[in-house]
Amino acid sequence: MKLDILAIAVHPDDVELGCAGILMVEKINGKKTGVIDLTRGELGTRGTPELRAKESAKAAAIMQLDARENLGMADGFFKNDEEHQRLLIRAIRKYQPEIVLANNLDDRHPDHGRAGHLIADACFLSGLRKIMTEDDKGNLQDAWRPKYIFHYIQDRYYNPTFVYDITKVFDRKLESIKAYSSQFFSSGYDNGEPQTYISTPEFLNAVIGRHQMFGKMIGVPYAEGLISEKMIGIRSMDAFVQIDT
Repeated sequence: MKLDILAIAVHPDDVELGCAGILMVEKINGKKTGVIDLTRGELGTRGTPELRAKESAKAAAIMQLDARENLGMADGFFKNDEEHQRLLIRAIRKYQPEIVLANNLDDRHPDHGRAGHLIADACFLSGLRKIMTEDDKGNLQDAWRPKYIFHYIQDRYYNPTFVYDITKVFDRKLESIKAYSSQFFSSGYDNGEPQTYISTPEFLNAVIGRHQMFGKMIGVPYAEGLISEKMIGIRSMDAFVQIDT
């Protein structure tokens, strides 16, 4: 299945926090969207990998994704090496996305930054035809390089290269985040596990505030921010959001 936009994240719930709104708006616009989670988030303080899998499936339904899969890399211990790059190259060539949304290249959680570099390197290497990979049926895959890689902003603040208006889907974005009741604040989840940095009401309030701040930059209620290492080109001035002055 060819996708227009593929979001890749190291943990289930990273995409929901960072770029779920963009995926949902682009889906409304007729694009095919998908998510690849690199790990099962098995080192998380709360919940279990099995529960996280159910939560990610619920979130995928809310986001109306065309595809979602998990590569089963080791949470906390995966590396940006040939083995992991080849695994991700196979997935990139499978979906042939035009645009990849990826973890940022640096963040509070070391997995995020390491994953950001792994994704960026794999996207480049995926375009080299002399790197041979096979699909699930043993057929050789065609080389494929996404046109753009954009890094979504997670915990630490970074100035975005551009922001994307997600106002019309923001309530659904929050719903997709709250699908992870084991990870984020939920009055219905009480398994006697310790509170974490992300399981408090204050964390969700901060997420909402971040999106309000990005929205304010372009005169809309809510937006998500993306960072590009590559120069962005447009073909029409109509691509710019019109802000009332």
